[in-house]
Amino acid sequence: RPLVRHKRFVSQAAHLPYRLPGLAAMAARYLIKNTSVPEGAAVPELVKLRLARDAALAEEKDKALADKEKATAEQREALKKRSAEYEKEYADHRQQLISLRREAKLGGNFFVEPEAKLLFVIRIVGIIKLSPKPRKVLQLLRLKQLHNGVFLKVIKPILQMLKLVQPYVTYGYPSLKTVRELLYKRGHAKVNKQRIPISDNSVITSALGEKSGIYGMEDLVHEIYTVGPNFKQANNFLWPFKLSAPRGGFKCKRHGYCEMKGGDWGNREENINELIRRMN
Repeated sequence: RPLVRHKRFVSQAAHLPYRLPGLAAMAARYLIKNTSVPEGAAVPELVKLRLARDAALAEEKDKALADKEKATAEQREALKKRSAEYEKEYADHRQQLISLRREAKLGGNFFVEPEAKLLFVIRIVGIIKLSPKPRKVLQLLRLKQLHNGVFLKVIKPILQMLKLVQPYVTYGYPSLKTVRELLYKRGHAKVNKQRIPISDNSVITSALGEKSGIYGMEDLVHEIYTVGPNFKQANNFLWPFKLSAPRGGFKCKRHGYCEMKGGDWGNREENINELIRRMN
């Protein structure tokens, strides 16, 4: 009995607004009642008006749904093409590095690896006995909780800030595989100051599509990994990653990773990928 009452309420409520708000965006969510009148029956004037209104709304809804499906299909096809281009770009870059290393080895020279452009920083210390200055720097880096992680651009101001909080964080240069795994598994968006899981490309499109030309997850991965022109917007769109405690634990948080004794805080360079896989 309550179920019947609920259905009647929904069907009546569907006729309350004269115009459907946001029809193109949410057309499929609105129910428009399909009312038929027996042939030859006398129809009151108000019922005629309501039938005409419902017919107009149904036609508008069908058109909006068709337009939305067409736009989604076109956008998905374009994203597939861009994803293939990104994969080719990554493969070409890897092959170029291999060729340069071989050429240097044959000539008896040393090959200097290109400088990293992207950092991933993980906070490894809580809030107990933390002085005000490092606390403020961690807040500016958006590392407000234990095991939070963020992507950062390798520039002088960021490196100076990391020097101030070095005993409280560990960082390094993430690989393409690491960036992709983090975004697909732990990626959450900041939408209206809320933490929303990135479960669909529409979440990315609505926030970054018009402004930054980022319409899907592979666009976001490419922008973050290559530190593109819209890196700032893409990175601010991402909520700081909430990672788990590493499987197998830390070695010793009191000592630096590069110390003779061995520890955890500081720059790990490429070895950050192994730590992220244990925390992801």
